[in-house]
Amino acid sequence: MPHVNVSQHPLVKHKLTRLRDINTNPKMFRELVRELAILLAYEATADLLLTERTVPTPMGVAHGFELAEAVGLVPVLRAGLGMVEGVWEMMPSAEVWHIGLFRDERTLKPIAYYNRLPISPTVDVCLVLDPMLATGGSASATIDILKKWGAKKIKYVGLLAAPEGVAKLTHDHPDVPLYIAAIDERLNDIGYIVPGLGDAGDRQFGTG
Repeated sequence: MPHVNVSQHPLVKHKLTRLRDINTNPKMFRELVRELAILLAYEATADLLLTERTVPTPMGVAHGFELAEAVGLVPVLRAGLGMVEGVWEMMPSAEVWHIGLFRDERTLKPIAYYNRLPISPTVDVCLVLDPMLATGGSASATIDILKKWGAKKIKYVGLLAAPEGVAKLTHDHPDVPLYIAAIDERLNDIGYIVPGLGDAGDRQFGTG
């Protein structure tokens, strides 16, 4: 699966282990989500296009570059909210739009309840921010929404994935690359990633 990029960075492995720990409190959990989002977004944006730019320095003139592509962040509510701040630290000019989906606990299917996209795309690249790729239903539905909206270049950025979620997302959207910290063993009978880290939303917001 050439479009599935699992980070091998030592800091990602270290912080993900702390994130999984049941003893990590919500405050630390949020900080780790933010830090992991920075690291994963760094990898996901390595191919952004550049234009040349000349700037004055105290000692002369330097030939450099600036981003040629506008980036939009699409956190999947609510768990994806925790990833926005970290990516924003690197790209403060990025636009942020929200798509709300919840998973029907009986059918495990995503149900959309919120969408605040503008009338037409205003950016070149969309980063879908969603910590957990479990069944893959919510991520796939989000990307469906973005494609119907007119987005041409979409990337998925997440923390943990189950093989089932990876298989669904790559099947439904083979043109969308995935950037994730780890792929775990499997889903359990209620659709949670094993060993996983529990419910990312509950652990961020202290509502478990």
